[in-house]
Amino acid sequence: MIKKLFKFIFKLLLWFIGLTVFWVLLYKFVPVPYTPLMAIRSIEGGKNYKTRHDWVPIEEISPYLQLAVICAEDQTFLSHSGFDREAIEKALKNNEKGKKIRGGSTISQQTAKNAFLWPGRTWFRKGMEAYFTLLIETLWSKERILEVYLNSVEMGKGVYGAEAASQYWFKKSAKNLRAENAAAIAAILPSPQRYSANPPGAYVVRRTQWIVRQMRYYGPFTLEKQEPKEPKEKKSKNKK
Repeated sequence: MIKKLFKFIFKLLLWFIGLTVFWVLLYKFVPVPYTPLMAIRSIEGGKNYKTRHDWVPIEEISPYLQLAVICAEDQTFLSHSGFDREAIEKALKNNEKGKKIRGGSTISQQTAKNAFLWPGRTWFRKGMEAYFTLLIETLWSKERILEVYLNSVEMGKGVYGAEAASQYWFKKSAKNLRAENAAAIAAILPSPQRYSANPPGAYVVRRTQWIVRQMRYYGPFTLEKQEPKEPKEKKSKNKK
């Protein structure tokens, strides 16, 4: 009986690995059409809820926006392998002290969550996030990870991805965003349903200014850059 149970669990595990690897490989080449979060928000929003989402290749997304989200969310994106050890250590220390934390997820982790999973803070969901993060870091390029992230991340109420956000907030395509517009969109990422990129509130104005300074310090942006500079200013505490 126990032998049969282990055999069943082993087969189940093989099927799980096979299907998830296939899923990740599929999204390496195919645009992500819809995400679990979109479905959840749609159910929560009811019949009047509208989902805005237009997939565009990364070549049609302003380099300013690519740089803005890196400066705002994950300044070591090009050099890490999916996880920010320093952020994890800080989170664990805060947990030990009983402090409330916002989190320290990398862009890779957020991409794994956005494309394949659902919101949540359970150990199971975080474990699944780590698994999918390892898969995309192994099977995708950094360019693809950033492309999927920029096309699936929530950037407003019912607004997902760079193109929809650019049209919604600034009435222009993602490829035409300038530095300040890009920074304003990146500034609302901690709570895209709460904050407005245009017109911005006091918090978004301050955070936009901080992101623009980080962008200027970072210098010319290229996805081939593997050793991003350390910011002169202390990193913002508003990371996801």
